[in-house]
Amino acid sequence: MHNRKILIKNYGCSANTADGETLAGCLKQANYQLTNEESEADLIIYNSCAVKGPTENRIIDDIKRTPKGKKIVISGCLPRISLDRLKREVHFNGIVGPAVGKQIVDLVNRVFAEETVIELPDRTKIPALTLPRVTKNPVVSIVPINFGCLGSCAYCCVVHARGKLQSHSIPEITQRIQADYEVGAREFWLTSQDTASYGRDIKTNLAQLLCAVNELTGKFRTRVGMMTPNLVADTQEELIGAFESEKIFKFLHLPVQSGDDKVLDGMRRFYTAEEFKSVVESFRETFPDITLATDIIVGFPGETEEAFNNTLKLMKEIKPDITNVSKFFPRPKTDAWKMHDGLVVKEEIKRRSAVTADLAKALSAKRNSSWVGWYGEVFVDEKGKKADSWISRNFAYKPIVISSNQDLLGKTFQVKVVESSPTYLKGIIIEAESNEVGYLVL
Repeated sequence: MHNRKILIKNYGCSANTADGETLAGCLKQANYQLTNEESEADLIIYNSCAVKGPTENRIIDDIKRTPKGKKIVISGCLPRISLDRLKREVHFNGIVGPAVGKQIVDLVNRVFAEETVIELPDRTKIPALTLPRVTKNPVVSIVPINFGCLGSCAYCCVVHARGKLQSHSIPEITQRIQADYEVGAREFWLTSQDTASYGRDIKTNLAQLLCAVNELTGKFRTRVGMMTPNLVADTQEELIGAFESEKIFKFLHLPVQSGDDKVLDGMRRFYTAEEFKSVVESFRETFPDITLATDIIVGFPGETEEAFNNTLKLMKEIKPDITNVSKFFPRPKTDAWKMHDGLVVKEEIKRRSAVTADLAKALSAKRNSSWVGWYGEVFVDEKGKKADSWISRNFAYKPIVISSNQDLLGKTFQVKVVESSPTYLKGIIIEAESNEVGYLVL
């Protein structure tokens, strides 16, 4: 048993969280001790994210505040995007990219042997889904279904960090799900940069994966993660068919980014605002209560006031339940980094962001208010912020907060929604279910 203790700090998306769980699992298998306390750690791994400028700045600030005497390893996407800045601004003992699996053990061994290690080779193989993991939530298992994507978005640097599409096979994914289910996991997040691109490198697709997942034994639900709109269109009928299963959460994360076609063209998003609306309308026609989440970027180069107003108009038309609003920040290695025409000044970007966020909040509040009075089954998958609060999910993946001083994690209840806010619902427990229930998240 090593007497060295390691702390892993995860940033960013669920795919990065999954990477962090695998780093922890591989290090634990190599007999390193894991800790959640910075004061105890001999080495800290910053499992970084690079998608936004403010996130990069926050991570670098966190690294700069590392107590003296701690060894530092920076993993994840940031080393592949901003290596020169890391070399310039922070001290580190090791650098490695995202999703490195067992490679982390050799790197940490070398760091403790007083080497300074930078390992950023081109990816040739994605980590196996059978690698050991350490999860923070006993009822949640995060399963990456693919790495990379098929996109070439002008603003996105992640493709330079995670590379082109590499998918796990359907048997690999379903076997991992079944194995985790058998040891107590009841909610599975199947995650990737773009689930709609899944399988297109191995002659399958997301709809076929969902059908295979739906055939697994056990009572569960599946949440389908973020899908690029143009890659939904060519399998839309099959996807809607898969969504009809009771095992699929009625939840659709479809990032539009802009409601203006010229801006979408500049972003290289490969669909129009009308085509996006058509996908939304098709899903809502079959599933009227579906939860719609979308993403908006304001201030992209070339976004005129008219273009911005087109985005607001689209939001009012589609009325998303959740809108993730981002200010445009040019990222290294992207085409947008080099754009100099049509730049929107920072003050205007800030104004547009505030206007969009206010509209998003109003739309979310109205959508959520329609759930007051709803009665039905929920599964508790998370501890709330308050001592007696728990977060549960219904069939549409709506977060419903319930109160109890008992441990409710992993339990199923019948609840009634009694209050709403822009970001969650509040419910009261009517009765508990006696049967064991799990939810599968994708």
